[in-house]
Amino acid sequence: MIITTGFDPIPEIVLRAQQLAERTGAPYVLRTRFSMPKLAERYGDEEILVVLQEAVRLISPGLPPMEFHPSMGFVRAKRILKGESDPMLEAAGMLPGDSVLDCTAGLGSDSLLFAVHGGEDSVVTALESSLPLYALLLEGMSQYISGQQKVNEALRRIQVVHSEHLGYLREQPDNSVDIVYFDPMFRVPLTDSAAISPLRRFANTAALTGESVAEAVRVARKAVLLKEKALSGEFSRLGFTEQLRSSSKTSYGVIHIDN
Repeated sequence: MIITTGFDPIPEIVLRAQQLAERTGAPYVLRTRFSMPKLAERYGDEEILVVLQEAVRLISPGLPPMEFHPSMGFVRAKRILKGESDPMLEAAGMLPGDSVLDCTAGLGSDSLLFAVHGGEDSVVTALESSLPLYALLLEGMSQYISGQQKVNEALRRIQVVHSEHLGYLREQPDNSVDIVYFDPMFRVPLTDSAAISPLRRFANTAALTGESVAEAVRVARKAVLLKEKALSGEFSRLGFTEQLRSSSKTSYGVIHIDN
């Protein structure tokens, strides 16, 4: 992956791109007048992260550009701020101030909901194993501006970490976080949406392992939560109690921690 800007960037955008490159270890390159294909050819890298004044985009060959945006997470976040319930938060039993480890951040929508509901006293950590997605999240969550100040503040509070979840979990102390959350990429997608299709290129499609769940149970104080297709055999295979929802294609499974 390389990091660049749009054409004729202002100094602030150049600085942001350079700082992102330093944090991620990816090279920053001058855009000059190169098109994206020419830039990829010149530097021998097909994944290009473009820092713009009001957006950050991940360019990949054969796919539409992927831009950081909370999408449905923003809609759900506004509902939470109005005091409405959310099935994920209810399944997790999350209370304001609880800490959350999101082991499969993706585009960060679920991390945003945990941060909005958790409030200023909660700590939400979002793990992403893909370097391009990690860089997209890191820049997007620190710069994205929505129409809701509390959503913006929640995005800034999320701690984005570039890590595979099993290795990260192994390094955490016992009972060190309230809720551990898994939302693994479905091997067969429920929908072929414009937001999810590009994500599948970078997502880890390996099945969640029993070892990862065992580590999560050790680390969690209150609950371990899994999102999967409704009636998926993954819930019983991994020891989760499925909470079916009427008319929903997805379910949440919970392992409650009895400390």
